Amino acid sequence: MTGVQTCALPIWSNMKLINLKTLLSSVAITAMLSGCTQTTGNQTYDQNQNAVIGTTLGALAGIVLGNNVGGGNKGRNKVVGAIAGAAVGGAIGYSMDKQAKEVAESLNTNVNNNPTAALDPNQDLIVSNTDNYVKIMFRDDMMFETNSANPTPSASAKIAKINSVLQKYPNTLVQVVGHTDSRGSHDYNLNLSNQRATNVGNIIFNSGAQNQIFSRGCSFDKPVALNNSDANMGLNRRVEVYLYPNQQTVIDVCK
Repeated sequence: MTGVQTCALPIWSNMKLINLKTLLSSVAITAMLSGCTQTTGNQTYDQNQNAVIGTTLGALAGIVLGNNVGGGNKGRNKVVGAIAGAAVGGAIGYSMDKQAKEVAESLNTNVNNNPTAALDPNQDLIVSNTDNYVKIMFRDDMMFETNSANPTPSASAKIAKINSVLQKYPNTLVQVVGHTDSRGSHDYNLNLSNQRATNVGNIIFNSGAQNQIFSRGCSFDKPVALNNSDANMGLNRRVEVYLYPNQQTVIDVCK
């Protein structure tokens, strides 16, 4: 590997079609599990949530695979597939929890899975995770000078700290994504967001990371708030670093 690749990972190329009803059932169960682990008001989040969801989805996937294995006892294949799938799914969910905690510690912060955290202007660095990835959000104001794509020295030092965690997980895929506000043309902001993402990815790479690193810009296509005030525009200017356990979990962030 010679540096950061500016592209999106192929998400669906290696996936096969499965029974639609089973897939919809998986989504429904995931929604129910997610709903059971958070409370209203001052929200709390179960630290084991991702392992639980990962285990459940892994088991469901295992049942699908077991049911489609040719020959033998279909019922037995389902059970064996469910056990194997649950083990894989649970391991992925636990790994994402563990990596999120380690990344947060390396950046002197805590994991924050509150979905409204990105709307808090006082939160310039947020580490969060799902059952499929870890996300590190760096707010623009702490990263770059105005109209610059080059991270400041202090920002570069902070970004490089992620490598201490990545060294433990060499198979983790890294995707760096740049976002802008809506001032200026779409093409200008696409170029700026691409440059910022690439520069952040290069800092991670040059700090010694052996992981596959991909970067891309979303221009102003994926805001977290309406671009109708200076304050909201400040919330939208950010760089996000995603850590994935495998190619199948990669998402198209710009959609």
